[in-house]
Amino acid sequence: MTILVRQAKIVDPSSPFHLQSADLLIENGVLTSIETIISKKADKIVDVPGLHASPGWVDVFAHLCDPGLEFKETLESGSAAAAAGGYTDVMVLPNTTPVVHNKATVEYIVQKSRTLPVRMHPIGSITRNNEGKELAEMYDMEHSGAIAFSDGSCSVQSSGLLLKALQYVKAIDRVIIQLPDDRAINPGGLMNEGIISTRLGLPGRPAIAEELMIARDIELVKYTSSRLHITGISTAKSVELVRQAKAEGLDVTCSVTPYHLLFSDEDLKDYDTNLKVNPPLRPLADKEALQKALLDGVIDCIATHHLPQDIDNKISEFEYAKYGMIGLQTAFATVRTAVPNLSAEQLVKLFALNPRKIFGLPSKEIRQGERVALTLFAFDSDWTFEQNHSKSANSPFLGQTLRGRPVGIINQDKLFLNQ
Repeated sequence: MTILVRQAKIVDPSSPFHLQSADLLIENGVLTSIETIISKKADKIVDVPGLHASPGWVDVFAHLCDPGLEFKETLESGSAAAAAGGYTDVMVLPNTTPVVHNKATVEYIVQKSRTLPVRMHPIGSITRNNEGKELAEMYDMEHSGAIAFSDGSCSVQSSGLLLKALQYVKAIDRVIIQLPDDRAINPGGLMNEGIISTRLGLPGRPAIAEELMIARDIELVKYTSSRLHITGISTAKSVELVRQAKAEGLDVTCSVTPYHLLFSDEDLKDYDTNLKVNPPLRPLADKEALQKALLDGVIDCIATHHLPQDIDNKISEFEYAKYGMIGLQTAFATVRTAVPNLSAEQLVKLFALNPRKIFGLPSKEIRQGERVALTLFAFDSDWTFEQNHSKSANSPFLGQTLRGRPVGIINQDKLFLNQ
């Protein structure tokens, strides 16, 4: 298949055409020509005002529920949602049924994604069945295609076990991903502990449950000289802990969710269960600290924390609703809306360049002769989130207008465009 992309502004610091507008000709998945104007005929033509092109975006933390929970999401529906959101690669959580804790489940995801427009990268579980009791078969999983290791939404509580995992992955040059949450500290909390939780009459979860876990994990990295990625940081203190770790030369990186950049605990005044997330939404001061850390470069990348929930688990009392929201389609626009001062270059670094570097994915430079994984987006376009490709609809953004529109992707010799 031949695809012609007309007058796209290329955002890729490694490309000789960086920040220049040009036509791109892709033939059978390979970028064969970059010129000011290309007159050659093509099977498909992409011509969108204000179009930008960058290396393919990567989500580093998404729950696609397959195998075992396909009534919430499948790899196929998750792939469609990711492509609509501009993602060419998605790192998939192991919290499925069965858990991705051996080579068979890793290979299932790898093989099934070969025919999809978005490439799925399994995250292998650190522990068997996500139980936090004994290490899983990490070497076998890495050999079969696991890109990193994490217990996903069930963070490793045992210091000794996490220490062993950090030591183990050094031999296979992989990264441990932790969601910072000390579950021993008020596990019944439903939102951030503070003035708003008191006013709403909801039990709170204190920020210290996150910050203690981050401080502990950084000390374990210091002891092991291993690699750690902390996802979903949500407080100003968490940012400072990561900043200090980086200043000490530790191999610690972090990501933030789009919704922690846009919402605060004040937005829970109507008990919207779509805003019941983990880590919980924090006060306005923490949200502003996250936005500043994004601009400063302390935060390395964006993680959607895409977590589909069926209607029965969200249309209920706040106490009984399950955590999470879908976010693959709206991640870019949410960040663009929440932090309008971010340039296109900074956003591409957060969505594409940094995650590829951290987790060892190919850089996918926009150069002639390269096989492409390309994201197309309109940086300044407003759009309304109406066409949902996920099987679940637990999103506060449905029907909302956001700035920054993902146009589509060209990946694995497939073209996916939003209508």
